[in-house]
Amino acid sequence: MLATLLTPLLRKLLDRIDAGLAIGAIEVTLPGGKPRRLGGRVPGPVAVVAIHSWRALWRLATAGSVGWYEAWQAREWTSPDPVPLFDLFMRNRATLGDTGRAHGFTRLAKRAWHWLQRNDRDGARRNIAYHYDLGNDFYAPWLDAGMTYSSALFAEPGMTLEAAQHAKLAAILERTGTAAGDRILEIGCGWGSFAEIAAQGGRKVHGLTLSTEQKVYVDARMAAAGLDGVEVSLTDYRDIAGSYDAVASIEMVEAVGEEYWPAYLGTIANALKPGGRAAIQYIAIDDAIFEAYARNVDFIQTYVFPGGMLLSEERFRAIAAAQGLSWHDRHEFGLDYAETLKNWRERFDAAVEAGRIPPEFDPHFLDLWRYYLMYCEGGFRGGGIWVAQVTLIKD
Repeated sequence: MLATLLTPLLRKLLDRIDAGLAIGAIEVTLPGGKPRRLGGRVPGPVAVVAIHSWRALWRLATAGSVGWYEAWQAREWTSPDPVPLFDLFMRNRATLGDTGRAHGFTRLAKRAWHWLQRNDRDGARRNIAYHYDLGNDFYAPWLDAGMTYSSALFAEPGMTLEAAQHAKLAAILERTGTAAGDRILEIGCGWGSFAEIAAQGGRKVHGLTLSTEQKVYVDARMAAAGLDGVEVSLTDYRDIAGSYDAVASIEMVEAVGEEYWPAYLGTIANALKPGGRAAIQYIAIDDAIFEAYARNVDFIQTYVFPGGMLLSEERFRAIAAAQGLSWHDRHEFGLDYAETLKNWRERFDAAVEAGRIPPEFDPHFLDLWRYYLMYCEGGFRGGGIWVAQVTLIKD
């Protein structure tokens, strides 16, 4: 009822979106069936959206990406393919401004909630468990056979997901500059795919995780492979002592939070021998919108990964330099992440259809994860977020 009463204001929101679409277009069907085209002045992606209730726009106006997801779950809007819509909002990030972000009391409430999810030692364990301890049987049906849950590197056209994941892991290993007998600290070891290839080459790997499910999996994996050079511990990165020839960390820093970037980089600097290398794979967001992003709490932080935060490369690099870590050989491959996510979603949908996802995950939860995979894919296609590898060398 409220959304209906506010229809004139919600139409103005559509006007703002129309004006803000500098590239691409949205073909909208409004409640009641009236069509409207937003944007379309410069060629680009075209999204098709049916808005079934004005409440969907009210949710977007007040709660941003969180409200838009909640409207999708409530079937207040639908689309044959939401990925182009998320692409458009990211691609037009400068001209759309805060159109897709929470406002007013909703934003303040969500920021207060997000602060309670910060990654101190207790919070980090809780947040990691929330995401990764969904269970190995949840992830196994749709990740690649190596159980690698980070962007693949499609180095050549036509590569399979498995081959592209191996290419990514090989690139990280090469960045460490290590040889057989060297010791590598892996901060955030996942399900052990990097540790396995490093150990196969004779390296000794100490993997850190806060996920009990991951530790159980990695221990069994290394035992089955006959690799005794891998030690996995349930250890917070801030509690690491000792000296290592190299550090590897693949998409773990997004779980750290800006407040703890100095601690994370300080751990790397302290762990490395002089001249040692850290191979980092990270997800960053356009520095031009980082402040606006950091002031808000988005859909992923609310529903998928509490405590998460993408990097500001400018800020992160400055902190690294202050810790005596110089920045080398950055390689960005954001569209590869879009392809990785597309592969995951296709595998996820096939696993759901075949009944290979554990039955405790109900349709509402499965829809959440399908939306999450589409939301992320669109973000990477839109270019405002990207994945990159960099080598940090201890001075």
